[in-house]
Amino acid sequence: AGEEVFQPADIVCMNAYGLWNVHLMLVSGLGKPYDPKTRTGTVGRNYAYQTMAGVNVFFDDQVVTNPFMGAGALGTVIDDFNGDNFDHSDLGFLGGGYIACTQTNGRPINYQPTPEGTPAWGADWKRAVRENYLHHASLTVHGSSMATPDNYLDLDPTWKDAYGRPLLRMTFNFPENDRRMADYVMGKAHEIARNMENVTSTSASNRAAEGSDYSIVPYQTTHNTGGTVMGTDPTTSVVNRFGQMWDHHNVFVFGAGLFPQNLGYNPTGPLMGVAYWTLDHMKNDYITNPRPLMDA
Repeated sequence: AGEEVFQPADIVCMNAYGLWNVHLMLVSGLGKPYDPKTRTGTVGRNYAYQTMAGVNVFFDDQVVTNPFMGAGALGTVIDDFNGDNFDHSDLGFLGGGYIACTQTNGRPINYQPTPEGTPAWGADWKRAVRENYLHHASLTVHGSSMATPDNYLDLDPTWKDAYGRPLLRMTFNFPENDRRMADYVMGKAHEIARNMENVTSTSASNRAAEGSDYSIVPYQTTHNTGGTVMGTDPTTSVVNRFGQMWDHHNVFVFGAGLFPQNLGYNPTGPLMGVAYWTLDHMKNDYITNPRPLMDA
């Protein structure tokens, strides 16, 4: 008997991938699940993705791009239409995205650029791939994703995993804000493409085009945010500004699930900074005096 002594081992760190942190918390009863009907609860709230668009550019024989010589960071990025770097007056949307011309390498199966109107298979398709392989570049719009009340994560009411636990369910579609943003920034990318030298044709691709729904089938990005949002109000966030759960002060959450939105750039760099911030406060402030590090 006697007063219980707190040990550092009592600290729980949620270090899974962002989506699985949400799943672990939901199946464990940690925090209050988000309810899209009442818009109450926090775990699973503010799920956001990324909004992709782009322009394919085809050149004549004078321009040779040699895609097989690419590298991960080989390219040029225009940041003029990202975040608040431009005037949003009368545009009807928040956020933005960067426009990048990069060349990561010409993957044999993944990379077969052909101009718009080319048949999807057969001799004409093969001819177009052969003729355009060395004379193609892409301008990618890597855009922000704003959270909305209708995009969220929860437990599936039907499907379960091998252990009998409900699977994580994602409910997501492009909000009107992000569709407008993608159209605007892609228009700027298309303008840049048309003004390049020796261009023979261009074609645009917009995942968030008006009337098209989000699909998980074609690869877009792997950067998910939200679901375990950081904030200063326990009614709208899962953890406080130190990554500490409001409801259980010995539980600390890491990863991009802490972010309430997704910006034009990938969240990986900032989430590492937030992780160091949380670890510093765990080590120097919490372990020596376990308690909520922030008042609700």
